[in-house]
Amino acid sequence: MPQWTPPLDSTALTRVLERVRAWQAYDGGALLDDVAAVLDEVIPAEEHSEELAQRLRGHLMQLVNIAVAAEAEKDDATAYLLERARMVRAEELPGDRWKAVGHLRRLGWTVNELMEHLVATRCLKEAA
Repeated sequence: MPQWTPPLDSTALTRVLERVRAWQAYDGGALLDDVAAVLDEVIPAEEHSEELAQRLRGHLMQLVNIAVAAEAEKDDATAYLLERARMVRAEELPGDRWKAVGHLRRLGWTVNELMEHLVATRCLKEAA
């Protein structure tokens, strides 16, 4: 009888373990809170801009991953939103205060539109 060999080597297993440890569950409430923080009439405090941008980028990454896992990118509207999400996520937060606010709002709108689209296409349950 042949000896069993594991499907992954130690390097691949380590990489899988790192990804599992870094994984965070989708939190629709936190997503909506962050979107509200940047789209509200009150501009977020400058010292919170980078943190908000990072969280919004994380929300975009989760939403893109959910759409890809559901194979939703085959739909033209979803593919467009995913491309937009990837583009805005890759942009750096500008150093100028007002440009940074504009960037945060673009992130917020993109997160919100993608989330609503994924809910409408039944790839995702209501956020909260």
